[in-house]
Amino acid sequence: MSVFENCSLQDVSHNAGKLIAGMNFQTRSSINRGNKKDKIMIKSMTGFGRAEVMDSEKKITVELKSVNHRYLDMNVKMPKKFSFFEAAIRNLLKKYIQRGKVDVFITYEDYTESKVSLKYNRELAGEYLRYLKVMAEDFQLDNDIKVSSLSRYPEVLTMEEQPVDEKDLWSGLEQVLTEAAEQFVQSRSLEGVNLKVNLCEKLDAMDKMVDQVEERGPQILAAYRERLEQKMHELLDDNQIEESRIAAEVVLFADKMCTDEETVRLHSHIQSMKNVLETGTGIGRKLDFIAQEMNREANTILSKANDLETSNIAIDLKTEIEKIREQIQNIE
Repeated sequence: MSVFENCSLQDVSHNAGKLIAGMNFQTRSSINRGNKKDKIMIKSMTGFGRAEVMDSEKKITVELKSVNHRYLDMNVKMPKKFSFFEAAIRNLLKKYIQRGKVDVFITYEDYTESKVSLKYNRELAGEYLRYLKVMAEDFQLDNDIKVSSLSRYPEVLTMEEQPVDEKDLWSGLEQVLTEAAEQFVQSRSLEGVNLKVNLCEKLDAMDKMVDQVEERGPQILAAYRERLEQKMHELLDDNQIEESRIAAEVVLFADKMCTDEETVRLHSHIQSMKNVLETGTGIGRKLDFIAQEMNREANTILSKANDLETSNIAIDLKTEIEKIREQIQNIE
C-alpha cells in the first residue's frame, strides 16, 4: 500500500516544526482557542508552562504541568489571597486544556508595606486596665502597669491587612495565567507533532502487514490443494481421483481461513485513524475506540490462521496495535 497523502511523514515533521517555531503570540492564541480557519495539530497530554508578571508592588508567578489522565483533573495551589478567583481561574484554563491531570501552582509576592495597618482597640485596653486595678485592690498589690506592657496584651494592638483592589489583582493574575497557558499549549503541540509522526509510521507499517496477509491467502490455498492432491494420490489410484471432490474440499478450507473481511476492515480502520489525526485536538477517545476495533480484527485473523507465516504477521499486528494504544493515551 502507498503512503496516504494526508499523512505524509516528511510533510508532517517539516511543516509542523516550521509552523510552531514561527508562531507569534497572536497566531498561537487563535490556534489555542480553536480557530477553525487554521490547521489545528494534535496535542500531547504532557506539557509545561511558566510565566510571571512583576511591577513595583508585586510579583505573580504561574506554573502549569500535566500528565496523562482520562478526563480533565485540575489541581490548583494558590495563596489565600486568590481563593475567591478559583472559579475564574478554572474557567480560563479550560479554554486551553481538555484532558489531562494538570497541576497549577500560583505564587504571590507583595513588595509594598502600605497594604498592612496597625489597629488600636481602645475599649479592650480599658477593660484590661479596669480589671488590673480591681486585682491590685483585691490583693493589696502595686498597680505597676505601663503602656509598653499593656500594648502587648492580646488584641490590644493588631496588624490588619487593608482591602485589595480585586479588579487590579485579577488583571495581573489573568495576564500571567494566559501567558503560562499559551506556553503550556505550545509545549503540548510540539510533543503532539512527534506523536503524530510516530503514529503515522506505525500505521504505514501495519498497512504493509495487512497487505502481506492478503497476499498470503492464495498461496495458502494453492499449498493446501497441492498437499490434498498428493495425499489422495498416495491413497487412491489416479483413475479414482475426482477433481470435483478436491475442489469442494478446497472451497471448505478457503471458507474457514478467509480473512478478506478482516483485512478490508483493517485497511479502513487505518485510514480512519489517519483521517482523525488530521482533525486536531480532543481526539484521544476516538482514536482509542478505533484501536480497539483494529485489535478485534487482528484477533480474528489470528484465530483463522492455518499458516505459521500468517500467524506471525497477525501477532506482529497485535504488537503494533498495542504500541499505538499506548501512544494514544498521550493524546489530548
